[in-house]
Amino acid sequence: MSTSETESTMATTMPGPVPAQRRAAAELTSEHGRTSISNVVVAKIVAIATREVDGVYNMGTGSARMIGAVRQRVPGTSVCNTQGVSVEVGERQAAADLDLVVEYGVSIPDVAAAVRDNVIGSVERICGLEVTEVNIGIDDVHVPGDDDTSTSTQRVQ
Repeated sequence: MSTSETESTMATTMPGPVPAQRRAAAELTSEHGRTSISNVVVAKIVAIATREVDGVYNMGTGSARMIGAVRQRVPGTSVCNTQGVSVEVGERQAAADLDLVVEYGVSIPDVAAAVRDNVIGSVERICGLEVTEVNIGIDDVHVPGDDDTSTSTQRVQ
């Protein structure tokens, strides 16, 4: 890491600089100590809150979903819980970018609004961070009966 990167990632929640290795965490301070919240924690909360909304079929862009499907089939690997989620976490604020696949027939603006409300509520309630924005990209629409698994099953029989 260069000196300029180190300087730009330092937070000033307490007197004196916070070490650069903590740059990927939110710092909540009080007179009794500090609490750090990792980007990964916020990303998992965002992913769970997104999946709770009716009309969300999957998360991630096409290539990310394809790699995730391959990864699931490899023994000993874990499923990526934050696929399709990108977060930026500051000292007291967070922002999220989401890539979603929605069910055919749902109102995309309604699903996006419900996802946005659920993500903001969950992150603010669980982490105590103000959510400044939730950007949502709809990458695909899932049509029932259009799954790859049904066609590959027919080939094998």
